[in-house]
Amino acid sequence: MNQKITYQQIIDANISELMEYSVQIRNYFTQSILKNGGHFASNLGVVELTLALLHTYNPYQNQYIWDVGHQSYIFKMLTNRWDELTQIRQFNHISGFPKRDENPADSFGTGHSSTAISAALGIATANCLLKNKSKTIAIVGDGALTGGMAWEALNNVNPLIKNNLLIIINDNHIGIDPAIGNIDNHLQNIQKSNINIFQNLGINYTGPIDGHNIEELNKCIQNSLSYNYPQIIHIKTIKGKGYKPAELQQTQFHATSKFVKINPKKIKKINLLWQDIYGNILCKIAEQNSKTVAITPAMPSGSGLVTFSQKFTHRFFDVGIAEQHALTFAAGLATQGIYPYVNIYSTFLQRAYDQAIHDIALQNIPLTVAIDRAGLVGADGPTHHGAFDIAYLLPIPNIHLYAPATTNQFEQLLCLAPTINAPVFIRFPKGETPTYNPKLTNYTPIIEHKKGSGTLIISVGQATHLVLPIQKPHAHIQLLQLKPLPKLELTAYLNTYKTIITVEDGSITGGIGEQITVLTHAISSAARVTNLGIPDTFITHGSNAELYALAQYSTQAIEAHIK
Repeated sequence: MNQKITYQQIIDANISELMEYSVQIRNYFTQSILKNGGHFASNLGVVELTLALLHTYNPYQNQYIWDVGHQSYIFKMLTNRWDELTQIRQFNHISGFPKRDENPADSFGTGHSSTAISAALGIATANCLLKNKSKTIAIVGDGALTGGMAWEALNNVNPLIKNNLLIIINDNHIGIDPAIGNIDNHLQNIQKSNINIFQNLGINYTGPIDGHNIEELNKCIQNSLSYNYPQIIHIKTIKGKGYKPAELQQTQFHATSKFVKINPKKIKKINLLWQDIYGNILCKIAEQNSKTVAITPAMPSGSGLVTFSQKFTHRFFDVGIAEQHALTFAAGLATQGIYPYVNIYSTFLQRAYDQAIHDIALQNIPLTVAIDRAGLVGADGPTHHGAFDIAYLLPIPNIHLYAPATTNQFEQLLCLAPTINAPVFIRFPKGETPTYNPKLTNYTPIIEHKKGSGTLIISVGQATHLVLPIQKPHAHIQLLQLKPLPKLELTAYLNTYKTIITVEDGSITGGIGEQITVLTHAISSAARVTNLGIPDTFITHGSNAELYALAQYSTQAIEAHIK
């Protein structure tokens, strides 16, 4: 039984006690997360760092900003959330990311990468103006320095201002997948150079330091107490430290699912994941067309592109955590006759909205953006839900937007995309592919219709599978093409039914349901339209079933509306 370690114990500890605490924390963390699920390897890599920081800097008097936020579990444990670790990321329990309204020690919410230095610089500047002498600490790890926003912030750090800013570079040579590019190369060779990029910026630099040598680390952080100008401490850590399988397989142990005891007699066959289907289809397309390339912003494994990267090495581009660059890089390729497929999570596509408009749609450049993790994504919560892509893409001229509900539809759309000669966006959900996957006949990427009487339900993407189990008599349209909206095909149905319910796994505000409501008014339909989907609020974390019920578009909620 691991005994709870309190923040006060860390303050009062000597070095040998801190070393012992690191062992106890690792044991308890490993047991808890392997059993209950959550981000794993990243947190094992920051045990000593978290202890050394908390030993020196009170989290309720100084500000901590974790980047990326999934490396903050140890910090959460040691700031009065130890007992809640076993339920992290579960509905109505603590988040897997820092949240300002969860605990006063969480100074800034972080779920997307490369934001900490900007936020920390803002907080430190405010402290300076207010004559507050607290330390602002940005812990930048898991490849976050490959994101351009980190360098925009560093460009604005004035080394001559006494703002008590401390930047910790947690250099573990990996994000989810191994880090790539010139920045990582520089970090790995920094000891061989007399001067480095941070010193060239004029910022006080210390390192590299062994991030698992708590005595050396503690001494360095203690020394930072007396330095009130901006400072960088560069530490080297091992992602997964202390748990050998995680050290050897860092990508696989980035996060773990909830452990379930398996009865060999009741083994459920697991369907392929959507991302695996994407990677498999792209390999087939690339074999037939030598001008096909695949691009991902630091998500080769998460995008199902590992096999593609091995088979088509020179046609695969991992650009790091740089979503804006990914889209404009793809646009540049496309102007020369190359056909790019960019896989990007819905929540991260938000970061490249200007590029989608200015660099792609405005020039009507033909390429495909595969929008992964569209809709609700369960335990990762509001920073990662793909809630807004339909709403923010619908107003953009020139683009074609699709939402397949089955893998057959997905494959057809990916193969069809290069013939459209326009920017194509295809959204698909996280997780296993559906069992329901009828073969297509006379395929057209518009709508699929099931006859019925009474109520007409119009579903989009993953929401289709919430409609299928409903037994009550109703007509059902699965809308595949969201933009351009197939108004002609829809008009006949909208004039036939008096009650219409739209269901989408995206924001109701600005979503496809609102477009259909406007269309019913435009054609003077007497139908009453009800729009279901993600309401105008940020949805918390939990299982998707819990979140569908919370957002009121679960199967049961749809049935209630039919009544």
